[in-house]
Amino acid sequence: MKRKMTGAAGLAAAFVAGMLVATALGGWMAGAGAVAQGQQVKVERVITPTVTDEDIALLRKDLRAMKMQVIGQNMSLSEDEGQKFWPIYNHYVRDLQVVNDQKYALLKQYAEMWATMSDQDAMIYVRHWLEVDGQAQALRLQYVPTVSQVLPGRKAATFFQLDRRLNMIIDLQLFSQIPLAHVKE
Repeated sequence: MKRKMTGAAGLAAAFVAGMLVATALGGWMAGAGAVAQGQQVKVERVITPTVTDEDIALLRKDLRAMKMQVIGQNMSLSEDEGQKFWPIYNHYVRDLQVVNDQKYALLKQYAEMWATMSDQDAMIYVRHWLEVDGQAQALRLQYVPTVSQVLPGRKAATFFQLDRRLNMIIDLQLFSQIPLAHVKE
């Protein structure tokens, strides 16, 4: 079933544009540098092109592939380590996808109700958003023993550092495209 979306889908399209710009400026890590140096981004408007649910699914698939490529390029795994690590990574990604499904559903809901959101709705949204962040953190903690059984400590730590950084960059790009809950009166 194909249906048109504007709110959250527009955010995803804006995110893709942001990722392309960050990549063009020297990669994912360079994209985070501007924020780390104290520069602020001011969002004047929300970009809302029409994108289908299928477009979002393809975008997410592409992002997962890019993350895997960046992790692979930065891990320096031996052949034996790779054979043990990548199946665990793929299982982790599937588990993380379930958590991210909730995150994207929250973004879609926020985009649909932002203009008419009550104070109570805003607090419910914040609680749900923090719960999803907690689920992602709990999932990482759940995988630490498993990853550390197949990789030496420094390589396991490198994986979790890369994963966290990449997820923060994705979240930064995505969440910077949505307006704050406060509406000027």
